[in-house]
Amino acid sequence: MPSRRQSAESWAADVLGWTAWQSAAISSDASFRRYYRLVSEDRSVVVMDAPPEKEPVTAFLDVAARLHAEDLHAPDIHAADVEQGFVLLEDLGPRPYHQVLKSDNADSLFGDALAALRSMQTRVASAGLPLYDPARLLQELALFPDWFLAHHWQIEPTDDELDAWDHVCALLIRWAQDQPQVFCHRDFMPRNLLVSDPNPGIIDFQDAVLGPISYDPVCLFRDAFLSWPQARVDAWLEDYRVAGRKDGLALPESAELWRRTCDFMGVQRHLKVIGIFARIRYRDGKPAYLEDTPRFFTYLDQAIARNPELAPLQSLLSAWRARRRLRQ
Repeated sequence: MPSRRQSAESWAADVLGWTAWQSAAISSDASFRRYYRLVSEDRSVVVMDAPPEKEPVTAFLDVAARLHAEDLHAPDIHAADVEQGFVLLEDLGPRPYHQVLKSDNADSLFGDALAALRSMQTRVASAGLPLYDPARLLQELALFPDWFLAHHWQIEPTDDELDAWDHVCALLIRWAQDQPQVFCHRDFMPRNLLVSDPNPGIIDFQDAVLGPISYDPVCLFRDAFLSWPQARVDAWLEDYRVAGRKDGLALPESAELWRRTCDFMGVQRHLKVIGIFARIRYRDGKPAYLEDTPRFFTYLDQAIARNPELAPLQSLLSAWRARRRLRQ
């Protein structure tokens, strides 16, 4: 019986009328999706393989249509087989942002990315997208105690600690909800942006929601693979606020309020990501992602240090770290 990769490539070749091609795996991300680049003579395409019982492609196709309607540079869809979970995509090239970003080109590349983001937030239709509501936000926050604490640090919080955790979650959810809700890519990070013409090419958008306006800018700069000086991140986020207000986005008049909004939104995401990395390690058998958790704890420490309301979170993390050291 052919593998899913063989089946996906054969399906794509039939669509294209190809009898010979070369293929290479592009990446396998934290989901069950796989991507392959197929080349025949002077043409290349990308095949996405998304097992339908794990990763239905309907959301991907829906969001791609929304982006294309507003001329955002998402890959064209040449063909799709929803039942098998195969999608034949335009190849936007082999240069993701995270492989080319350097200190001397970051202003230019991030400037293009933020311009595309403002276009998404002001123009792309969001009606009918899933809501990034309190239930979803809380479900994501629960990944931290359920997977990172329980499985990696092997810590069981006390009842008092769980009460304090609930208060932290309520604070973070309130900050997320008390800001404009817009089209939210939800994984708008350098790995999902490609250097292309026009720049950037945008991929991995299938999890888009109607969500907090600060979420995608935070994704872009508080990344799993690249870290930037806090002052430079603050300056980029402020540039986005100023330009976004000119574009009609309902961003705060106060730079300080915007900075705090991004900090609190970031804390929600950092805790979620740490939990996801632990789940990927202990449920899915992919340990590499967990190696990036120190970067996210650094992001947490930075946000806690300049927002006194987050002191209870610092107390919890300190207590859990201390108990972990005693177990070692």
